[in-house]
Amino acid sequence: MASETETGEGERPIETMSFEEAMAELEALVQKLERGQLDLEASIKAYERGTALRRHCAAKLREAELRVEKLSFDREGNPRLEPFVERG
Repeated sequence: MASETETGEGERPIETMSFEEAMAELEALVQKLERGQLDLEASIKAYERGTALRRHCAAKLREAELRVEKLSFDREGNPRLEPFVERG
């Protein structure tokens, strides 16, 4: 029989998690899925939660990128901060 955390009951809301917390849970879910440690229903719920965790982590990374500034220098050699620009 699956435990509460394997079935999705009693889990912490994803939106309250930090990037590190969400990533740690995602890694744990992937390991359980890869090892076949869950029954079919628990595997489906784990996959769904894993997808939500991955989206949450991606959103947290985007937020961090928007807050990052880089140090550069103007023509006179004076330091200045510039917003992060994603190069893609």
